[in-house]
Amino acid sequence: MKQKRRKFSAEFKAKVALEAIKEQKSLTQLAQEYEVNPVMISKWKSEFLANMAAVFSNGKVATNDDQEVRTDKLYAQIGQLKVGLDFLKKSAKKLGIPENEWKP
Repeated sequence: MKQKRRKFSAEFKAKVALEAIKEQKSLTQLAQEYEVNPVMISKWKSEFLANMAAVFSNGKVATNDDQEVRTDKLYAQIGQLKVGLDFLKKSAKKLGIPENEWKP
């Protein structure tokens, strides 16, 4: 018989991760107490530490839409810079400026 995966609530994960951060008990002890694999506790602890700054961000967590907008703006800027560079290369060539003087 196949065993179903257990799903844990965010509150439970935070509670266990906080206990792991306190380091009053070993991961093995916490795993036995909460009936969870020590590897999972370690992952939850890492995720908790990586995302704890979001608590102080006043709800301004970057969403995928915000990241997509930023990415689009950066690609547009890259395109503009490439067009400008190509223009300068052609202009330098027309003026007879050797490539080794303008090439980094």
